[in-house]
Amino acid sequence: MVIFFVLAAVMNISAYWFSDRIALRMAGAHEVSEAQEPQLFKMVAEVAARAQMPMPKLFLIETTTPNAFATGRSPEKGVVAVTTGIRRLLNENELKAVIGHEIGHVKNRDTLTSSIAATIAGAISMISFMLLWFGGGRSRQGALLSILIMILAPIAASIIQFAISRTREFAADEFGANLTRDPESLATALLKLEQGIQYAPMKDTPQQEAIAALYIVHPFKGGGMGKLFSTHPPTKERVERLRKMTFAAKPYQRYSAR
Repeated sequence: MVIFFVLAAVMNISAYWFSDRIALRMAGAHEVSEAQEPQLFKMVAEVAARAQMPMPKLFLIETTTPNAFATGRSPEKGVVAVTTGIRRLLNENELKAVIGHEIGHVKNRDTLTSSIAATIAGAISMISFMLLWFGGGRSRQGALLSILIMILAPIAASIIQFAISRTREFAADEFGANLTRDPESLATALLKLEQGIQYAPMKDTPQQEAIAALYIVHPFKGGGMGKLFSTHPPTKERVERLRKMTFAAKPYQRYSAR
């Protein structure tokens, strides 16, 4: 068990350390400068300043699918990537709210949280696979138990991982709404993005599937049982939470999921 846990940890630590480069390459993103995108650059810099963190690197993804994501193992290594589709779909306030959400992921080090969850899930999956070959002894009951554990353990680990991912999405929503002091713009942005993806979803490739959890809205069409294993909470629930938020006259502070 220790050996399999170490193997899972090594794989996920490596992924965590190089997460920004891996995700950006899979998304087909390219970096843009202030000279190339002055308005977008100014918007991201303003939101980052409000969050009291360095200006993240800015990347653009050439696709009609409206979406955005952030990565980077620390605020100093932050990256924000937006698609050309999201810039056409959202107005300035909505796009600023989405950027606030993504800045929240970087500020709260969600890449680290996701890596820890992935390490635990990976270790459980490897241990369950090991039981198929080395567990259960020669008895029929032991063999059946090993097979049952091999099937159910990875599913349980994945559900836990998805639940953590959903929690971090709620937290980033709250962070972005408080940061921009505009929860309604984030709520309308989420509704527009969900509808936009139904019309122009991303191609369901292995590369895009690998980074789907990073996007602010799930980038593929989906429904039915797929929602149970979705890394994103239902948009309707996210919007309801945002529209219940109120603000007191006080300076910005860090928020986290309750």
